[in-house]
Amino acid sequence: METAGEQGVRIGLSAVVIALRDRKACVLTIPGDDGAAALPFGPFDPTRDRTFELALRAFVTAQTGFRLGFVEQLYTFGDLGRGSPRATPGPERHREVSVGYLALTADAADVPLAEARWTPVLDIFPWEDRRDGAPACFATLVADLAAWAADDPRRQARIETLFATTPSHRWNEGRVLDRYELLYEAGLVAEAARDQDRPSPAAAPGRAMASDHRRILATGLGRLRSKLKYRPVLFDLMPATFTLSELQGAAEAVAGLSLHKQNFRRGVERTGLVQPTGRLSPATGGRPAELFRVIDGDLSTGETLGLPLPAQR
Repeated sequence: METAGEQGVRIGLSAVVIALRDRKACVLTIPGDDGAAALPFGPFDPTRDRTFELALRAFVTAQTGFRLGFVEQLYTFGDLGRGSPRATPGPERHREVSVGYLALTADAADVPLAEARWTPVLDIFPWEDRRDGAPACFATLVADLAAWAADDPRRQARIETLFATTPSHRWNEGRVLDRYELLYEAGLVAEAARDQDRPSPAAAPGRAMASDHRRILATGLGRLRSKLKYRPVLFDLMPATFTLSELQGAAEAVAGLSLHKQNFRRGVERTGLVQPTGRLSPATGGRPAELFRVIDGDLSTGETLGLPLPAQR
């Protein structure tokens, strides 16, 4: 869409579609123009599309064969030159604006179109996976950040706060976007080098994405992690029946944390969100585990109904 005058505005729609596959949180991706993974995205046509959401649903299905369920608007991304695919100012006369949406689904079957795939989220953000302690890339990443910070106390404070590099700071799993943007500012992710026409860092962590899609995904993952604590969004990723171990595994896959088993189960019981079905799961590989289901009713309203995230110490 263009406005009058020299510079127009082109509005696009981006979808962060998250599901669980093989005990991993995965995002639906397609190949981008530069060969990197991209979120499903497409232009909004004001002469054809009645609403943003209807346009989003149509092009996600057209690009992947996947039909969206519930979606919520995430954020509007409008940095100058973001469609160049740079996130810094470029020579384009159009201002690229993308409206991001977050969608969760329990239907993680193979997508019908061969080019679309489910990509593990923590392959894109490996520093966000703390289920087994600090990930392999963490020490190098922190050292590179420290070299970038040098003697700047403000930079040092941001590193300590976001990456919990001192005992006085606690890892906040919801600050995914802040950590990614710090790494971008420090030039430690491939997108930063691409946008500044520099060679990519030799050890740039994680999988780069097209345009600013890794930033959009970071926003979606951070939103989802934060919502775990105050809304029962995790159940949107679960099948109709599940064991408590499967529920805990799903929470760990999304949060990137190892959770205390007994404390997690006690917390789930206190919420009153699930009830036993009276049946056992045959797929546990050991002692049969009881199957649970979500209580009847609308969980989107009422008081805080999040699930506990009691991390292991």
